[in-house]
Amino acid sequence: MKNERVLLAATGRVLARAEKVADHWEVTRPLEGVKINSMVRDPENPHTVYMGTQNDGVLISRDAGKSWQSSGLQGIPVKSLAVDPSDPQTLYAGCKPVSLYVTRNGGETWNELEAIRSTRQWWWFSPADSPGITPYINALAVSPDDPEVILAGIELGAVMRSDDRGRTWSKHLRGSDRDCHSLIFHHTDGNWAYEAGGMSGVAFSQNGGLDWRKPKEGIGAKYGWAVAADPERPEVWYLSAAEQANLLKGEFSPPGHNDGRANAHLYRKNGDAPWEQLSGGLPEPLDYMAYELAVVPEQPGHVYAGLGNGQVWFSEDYGDQWALMPFNLGGVHNAMIVI
Repeated sequence: MKNERVLLAATGRVLARAEKVADHWEVTRPLEGVKINSMVRDPENPHTVYMGTQNDGVLISRDAGKSWQSSGLQGIPVKSLAVDPSDPQTLYAGCKPVSLYVTRNGGETWNELEAIRSTRQWWWFSPADSPGITPYINALAVSPDDPEVILAGIELGAVMRSDDRGRTWSKHLRGSDRDCHSLIFHHTDGNWAYEAGGMSGVAFSQNGGLDWRKPKEGIGAKYGWAVAADPERPEVWYLSAAEQANLLKGEFSPPGHNDGRANAHLYRKNGDAPWEQLSGGLPEPLDYMAYELAVVPEQPGHVYAGLGNGQVWFSEDYGDQWALMPFNLGGVHNAMIVI
């Protein structure tokens, strides 16, 4: 199995970087002491990576994560980031409390798109981000077909759509999961959008996020966390999920967050076929949640799963067979990208 890419993973206040040097992998920690919430790469220049942090605003790296510089929004908790595929100089930052900022010059200056603040409902709350229960934008996605179209997901709140670059917003999109954990458009086909959520597990759209369905055949109701789609075949997509908390058993937190006892799995959906639980070399079950699923645009069929214990599992045949990559990132909780 040949793989010579760079992987960046964030766990709390540490950024881990894995790179193959000669015939072995080296793991370094180029950034420590900064609480990392999200990462996204420039689709045209993959060595340019943006990071959203809790207290240090947006950071930018132009050397595939080796070094980082400030890029604005200091003091604002930046929970999610999305690059406009049609114009990588345009970057959106979803923040806490619910607010949205945009830069159109690669992070040199930022402006707030104020309309999304008025969408906030009194009952939105996000207990996952201490301290407090203040809601925030947990996920953002920009259509690859139409830069006017943006999706925004609030953890334990709503999924909303803008068709004018964030100047106005819809109400909650019926059929999507209100507890949004992961929200993406397909890499090239803007008809397809995918969500992993904490209430029903998963949802998807085939008309640019206007209408949503929750496909449960083969999976039932799960606690979904990460979602990814094959870059060439939008009908092939993946989900990491665990069981829902059983309040009758005193489970007040989802089992998927119990490191060492997550009882989680990876799943694949292919068109109208039922969900398939993936194995092919994977631990059964996963004792640590796969907090990130990643694909690479140039490599259809390849998919990476970053686990909470720092392991990265890799498949090059659409998830049929998996191999453990020969390094450990120390943990993957907040974000992982493959360059």
